[in-house]
Amino acid sequence: MPGSKNKYVCIHGHFYQPPRENAWLEVIELQDSAHPYHDWNERITAECYEPNATSRILDEERIIKNIVNNYARISFNFGPTLLSWMEAYATETYEAILEADILSQQNFGGHGSAVAQVYNHMIMPLANRRDKVTQVLWGIRDFEKRFRRKPEGMWLAETAVDTETLEVLAENNIKFTILAPRQAKAVKKIDQSDWTEVNTHSVDTTKAYACNLPSGKSIIVFFYEGDISQGIAFNGLLNDGKRFADRLLSVINKDDLNPNWCT
Repeated sequence: MPGSKNKYVCIHGHFYQPPRENAWLEVIELQDSAHPYHDWNERITAECYEPNATSRILDEERIIKNIVNNYARISFNFGPTLLSWMEAYATETYEAILEADILSQQNFGGHGSAVAQVYNHMIMPLANRRDKVTQVLWGIRDFEKRFRRKPEGMWLAETAVDTETLEVLAENNIKFTILAPRQAKAVKKIDQSDWTEVNTHSVDTTKAYACNLPSGKSIIVFFYEGDISQGIAFNGLLNDGKRFADRLLSVINKDDLNPNWCT
């Protein structure tokens, strides 16, 4: 229709496990709580990472009609330390994740689904500038080694952020990051001067926001949809695919998706 705009739903998956290796042996010891698997990396790979690489699509009679790589259809990031483990101990899943980024570039006009992550999952506002730079640079280099391209976005551990962190991202040509809706303070349209205060419930998560930095640089910020995220984590929203899809579509409004400034 004339004047209509396409709208899209973006699902982002943040995948991370802390290093579990014994510092003296440099291997993961048996973890009884992960039974029947050897350790929690193995268990979560079997229950989450691998199934997402080979997701079964069922027909009306619940017969498998297709197998797809979910990572090629969503935005995602994996912690570098987790990918290091997967490269050695979950090779097929690791290769599927790398392949997904290649497939996603075909689906999304040359933009890959994979997003980089600060290297050690450090809480960035607690770090000094030198450590911030290290975390970002190591995260970028690890990403480039694995995915064979430069990252466009970077995930910050726990989405923790301060202005200096955003400056470091922008200095290293990171175009966007993802934050929690509770981190939004005020927004305005680019061509206006008046700011509107927002909070967890009032910030419009369907819009992309340009954050103007003191250095003169800027970075794009996406705020994730908090209620849906909580539903996935704690309320079984992924147990029913149709319910999940309906919930995602429920947050799309009919307003134009104009870029905004944010602070």
